[in-house]
Amino acid sequence: MLGMIKNSLLSTVEAWPYRVLSKGEKEQLSYEERECEGGRFAAVELAGKAFDEASKEGAGHKEEFLHNESGKALAQVAQGTCGCPIPGGVQSQKVKVSLRIPSPFQGNPPSPSDESIKIEERQGMTIYSTQFGGYAKEVDYVNYAAKLKSALGSEAAYHKDFYLCNGYDPPMKPYGRRNEVWFVKE
Repeated sequence: MLGMIKNSLLSTVEAWPYRVLSKGEKEQLSYEERECEGGRFAAVELAGKAFDEASKEGAGHKEEFLHNESGKALAQVAQGTCGCPIPGGVQSQKVKVSLRIPSPFQGNPPSPSDESIKIEERQGMTIYSTQFGGYAKEVDYVNYAAKLKSALGSEAAYHKDFYLCNGYDPPMKPYGRRNEVWFVKE
């Protein structure tokens, strides 16, 4: 129990492996263009719920996966991702909450005990990313997505109908939190 509390407060998580292709700054917003590796993810799709509610419920499903019935607890926690429709874009009542399976388990991930969790294989992708701190809510992601869109301007080619919201920290970590908004490059 003490170890779990220590990890929640002080530890960092394994980030989705990537390499930075370029960095930029515009309108007081720093951003990066990254090439992200493919890999396996545990994902749950939630429909008919507001983003904040869906992401919280999805986090509960991820916890169940991390401590699954097979007894193969994933010691490392990897970043979580949510897909979000862009305001004014194609709206969706579904939010997909994903957890990148940590590297030691990529080759043979444990089977989820919760049948709503699916293991997905994802291809690598190139993204535009900006980072911010704090306990992120939907309003924060929407705000930073708008800032990133403005900073990239009309020249950048990325999917305009959705973006990815990323959280890297366990809920009990009060300081030094890392969140990101990603636009997937076309």
